[in-house]
Amino acid sequence: MDAVRPDYPVEWEADVVLRDGSTMHVRPIRPDDADALQRFHTGQSERSTYFRFFAPLPRLTERELRRLVDVDHTARVALVAVRPGAADDGTEREDILGVARFDTITDGEAEVAFNIADSLQGKGLASVLLEHVAAAARERGLRRFTAEVLPQNSAMLGVFRDAGYEISQHLDDGVVSVGIDLDPTERSRAVMADREHRADARSVAGLLAARRVLLVAPGDVDTPEALLARRVLDAAADDPGDTALVVLDPPGPVPPGVALADGWDDVGDVDLALLAVPAADALAAVRRIATTGARGVVVLAAGFAETGEEGRDRLRELVRTAHAAGLRVVGPASYGMLTTTSGAALRASLALQAPPRGVVGLFCQSAAAAVTLTATLERRGLGVSALVSAGHRADVSGNDLMQFWQDDDATEVVCLYLESIGNPRKFSRLARRLSAVKPVVVATAGRSGQVVPPGHAVRATRAPRRLLDELLRQSGVIQADNTHQLMDVAQVLAHQPMPGGNRVGILASSAALAALVAEAAASAGLVVAASSDYLPAHAREEDVARAVDALYAPGACDVVVAVDVPVVQPRTGAIARAVAEASARTGRTTVASMLGLHGMPDELAAPGPDGGLVRVPAFSTPEDAVVALGKVVEHARSRAEDRGHYVAPDGIDTRGARRLVEGWLAGGPAHDLSEDDAAALLDCYGIRLWRARRVRTADEAVAAADELGWPVALKSASAALRHRTDLGGVLLDVADPADLRADMARICAVARDVLGETDPTFEVQAMAPKGVACVVRSAEDPLFGPMVSFGLAGDAVDLLDDVAHGIPPLTDVDVAAMVSTVRAAPRLYGYGGAPPVDVDALEDVLARVSVMADDLPELAAFELYPVVVGAAGASVLHASGRLRPAGRRADALRRALPG
Repeated sequence: MDAVRPDYPVEWEADVVLRDGSTMHVRPIRPDDADALQRFHTGQSERSTYFRFFAPLPRLTERELRRLVDVDHTARVALVAVRPGAADDGTEREDILGVARFDTITDGEAEVAFNIADSLQGKGLASVLLEHVAAAARERGLRRFTAEVLPQNSAMLGVFRDAGYEISQHLDDGVVSVGIDLDPTERSRAVMADREHRADARSVAGLLAARRVLLVAPGDVDTPEALLARRVLDAAADDPGDTALVVLDPPGPVPPGVALADGWDDVGDVDLALLAVPAADALAAVRRIATTGARGVVVLAAGFAETGEEGRDRLRELVRTAHAAGLRVVGPASYGMLTTTSGAALRASLALQAPPRGVVGLFCQSAAAAVTLTATLERRGLGVSALVSAGHRADVSGNDLMQFWQDDDATEVVCLYLESIGNPRKFSRLARRLSAVKPVVVATAGRSGQVVPPGHAVRATRAPRRLLDELLRQSGVIQADNTHQLMDVAQVLAHQPMPGGNRVGILASSAALAALVAEAAASAGLVVAASSDYLPAHAREEDVARAVDALYAPGACDVVVAVDVPVVQPRTGAIARAVAEASARTGRTTVASMLGLHGMPDELAAPGPDGGLVRVPAFSTPEDAVVALGKVVEHARSRAEDRGHYVAPDGIDTRGARRLVEGWLAGGPAHDLSEDDAAALLDCYGIRLWRARRVRTADEAVAAADELGWPVALKSASAALRHRTDLGGVLLDVADPADLRADMARICAVARDVLGETDPTFEVQAMAPKGVACVVRSAEDPLFGPMVSFGLAGDAVDLLDDVAHGIPPLTDVDVAAMVSTVRAAPRLYGYGGAPPVDVDALEDVLARVSVMADDLPELAAFELYPVVVGAAGASVLHASGRLRPAGRRADALRRALPG
């Protein structure tokens, strides 16, 4: 085997999902791929070979073969799509099924070419390879592809045209010359997202539609894995659904209805495999599963990444092997998957009995969480469309399920219990898209995202603890504090219509209860309607009917909370019946808290106008009912509002910014931006930096002020003093040379007394229009990617953490919310009689910084401090930042699976 180049870019390797939901591996080409490339070439049809080389070429010459496989991964790059195959002698080998390559021809430009196996044409492989080779080209500083394509090759021309990039093409001497601008566009991002959505959804659909399932067990041994296999068999005996289960090496007797396979050759074709073998045996089992036609494998056993480096390596190899064979992986340490689809109910889990059929799609990670959730579903009588436990989510994750549930007619509500988020940017992007059409309820195991359960592959983060909350808010999901609240909100969404407003009508069995509910409603953002009432314990049925009719009268309120907790006399059920019938008749969103009722009881069910049964959810306490209702009302309000558009300020020069960054980093592994650097970078994003003059002496200060124009601001250049007006490090409105000299002496004394400086440096700057001083920052986090933050300037704001955060790309609504939701925001709008400032100009600066942070992963940290917002405009008075080589973002501009 030829040696792999030491500069082989392993970070370009990725597992991808194709249009049909199958997977394969993409990686840079290697010298030892020569034989595989020759096999690929000779296996192509004459038509495909002619389209690639413009001539019949039955076989590659040795010279041409070496040229194609021996690349430098810089000026000459080739990526191959591979899957495992078998040689004539039965040994394993890797087969190439697609090639994408570029050769640099000028500075910033390269010629690109593709060759896709005949068997995979039309399955989206060329589009995937274009995304990956374009990302590699951008990393190498290229900004344009050119390609020569025969006019008859309409498929390849379609790949270029449909990718969403800016392209040009013209016919010259019988060949179509295509030019492709590699800078991402709004359309190219949308095209990638749509293709990713379709492929991911189809991949998950292939798993959940499985009908014939193989259980690979460890044999009749006394091990944890044997217990898992036994549980699967018990579940199949108790509730097989519509699943045909086949077992290999069972841990004891096989129950009726389960087929026993006498070795691998007797397994036959299956749709899905359940793996309950020790971790050391899992890889060999996956290789055999790959021959069964399965679409995926659910790994029930643990013993992988949580055990240490050896376990992590074992898991990476298992996922890599599965993806290369076209398999998705659920787990390890998964509770499994089940669906309640009529006539095609999947049972591939450790649950002895599935929840009832319903409209909630439920995703969790650990098996322990799945046990808790299935138990609460049973207690409440709440149905699901599907339940998926991803375990340590080495591959299939909540992101994949969101892609599937977006178009799944059986799922109307999506619930996610997340113990970790491996790709927050992708989560935010997908959740924002899904929550616009279906409610998404999310509970996280922690509020920071910084505590990672053993076995979960999550990048380290330096993000502030509040960023996870901001991520969820920005995504448009409903945040639940715990699994109990997750189910509370789910049962309202699953069985009640979306509220039309926030006016709540209260019906209670006592005045005290009515007051308690009213207080809770106000805390939940609800407004108590005048139609609210209470019924004494001795109320007659006609009194109940009259009160309920008034509460549900047209226009009386938007939502209803009914509470019936008798003190002495037993509950009669009259209120429950009346409320259920009124709710079903009017379609008024209703929740209840009634002694002895919980979940979805029959007592609170009544037929609706269409004959279907409408259920009012019951809660253990009135407070639980009101909190769940308040979250649903708030979601309905935000969903009805304009979510805005991704910010795209005019005057952005992304190419110029990239050239600057690449030039600065060419001199070393990191670069601190000077004032000139920061001004040049900001200029690419349409932000003007007010320049300052560095001075050391009073004469230099006076000369600088004469040049800039009086009055001026005088500042200490020390980071500890430059923003501290309270310590005398900044003096404003210095009007003449005498005052300037005296002020320099004062700051010198401060620098000497506070910092011990004997030869301080100063900055002289023209006075900006008066206004409110603000701070805009960005940072690149290994987990969250680009982050931006906003706050007003001052120690009090920093000490109280009065800062708003956002994760680009941001919409105009996101930007406006960041500015308006900090607690000190009233100062921007005319607090205390002060004139309001130009908030639009401030939002424009914040939007431009967010675009810059999104464009430049090399921008490790950046700060505009202060940004003085006046009556007309915003003045950026100082900027600082630091660059470092970019790591690959978790949600880069290419489709890739984890692993």
